[in-house]
Amino acid sequence: MTLPPEFLLPVHGRSTLAELVPAIASHLTGEGEDPFGLPEAQRYVLLLVDGMGAELLESHAGLAPHLTSMDGLGGVTCAVPSTTATSLSCLGTGAQPGRHGILGYTFRSPLGGVVMNALTWRGGDAPSVLQPHPTAFEQLAAHRVAVTSVGPERFKRSGLTMASLRGPEFVPVADEDDIDLRADLARSATGRGDRSLTYVYERSLDHVGHGEGCESPAWRRRLGWVDELVEALSEGLDPGTVLIVTADHGMVDIPRDRRVLVEDDPSLLADVDDIGGEPRFRQIYTDRPEQVAERWSRVLGDRAAVLTADQAIGAGLFGDWDPGLRRRLGDVVVPMRRDWAVMTEREPNEMGLVGMHGSLTSVEMAVPLRWETVGQPRW
Repeated sequence: MTLPPEFLLPVHGRSTLAELVPAIASHLTGEGEDPFGLPEAQRYVLLLVDGMGAELLESHAGLAPHLTSMDGLGGVTCAVPSTTATSLSCLGTGAQPGRHGILGYTFRSPLGGVVMNALTWRGGDAPSVLQPHPTAFEQLAAHRVAVTSVGPERFKRSGLTMASLRGPEFVPVADEDDIDLRADLARSATGRGDRSLTYVYERSLDHVGHGEGCESPAWRRRLGWVDELVEALSEGLDPGTVLIVTADHGMVDIPRDRRVLVEDDPSLLADVDDIGGEPRFRQIYTDRPEQVAERWSRVLGDRAAVLTADQAIGAGLFGDWDPGLRRRLGDVVVPMRRDWAVMTEREPNEMGLVGMHGSLTSVEMAVPLRWETVGQPRW
């Protein structure tokens, strides 16, 4: 099947978030490869800004002067779907979605068989069942690298943390708006051991984008705040530390008249057992995938690319594929084109979203990768 030309496919194994921590590890352990060409160092700080897509950052470069003055590399993407749970799992495990198995915002759990939420872990099986492989962080720690995670306090024992981000010593952030506190915590963490990696997670830009839109004044103000955070981290770190900034996905604002409600068309629910995913990347569970895919394709037309699971796996969307994960993935997947979304009353919280993500458009898939060695000139 030919995918739409505006879709940006990940180059698994070379330029996705899954390669980033192993690339850092290659400098800290002397093992493996770095396809990004990161600077050599003994101490790294990796800041992930939720929702800060590369194209959004480029189009608002004047609001982030420190960040956009850093060295960088283009052509880096998240994986499919372009959503937080999948992307953070790629980053934390160093594996493609077809291996780590966190296949979206919501997807069918392997044991319980219900559609689970990978962020709240509602309906989820034990984290060690969902993602049993050693994480990239755990592998670094096994090499006696001091690995620390600086993040919101409530995430310390979350299902997603325990599945895909386990391994670091967790340092909780009680006040996420306190830039100086975050910078101090990161600086202290880098001093642990002879070699260190400190992972810092920042989520507020994504929240503003979902609630107000990524073209809103509130989003632009928050991007400026993110730049202040990057600058504070840079100013507070010891010379020679490498600060790396990336993101988990981009975002697109969805107008009210570009939303298809599944319940408005009975043909979209025919033979459907359950609906997972999110508005920009629906996963449909059914015993009749070909018939359901044909109906959805007929109704949605050029507003979406409708694929059976076999077609999506065969196209390499999820990278190297573990057949044992097949039950988790929707039997039909529906990545949306342009600024369209498919909504369902089964997920009422989605109705209030303005900015969304999950599909394969370049604004959702492309993520920034910027870095600087603290204490060295950036020009």
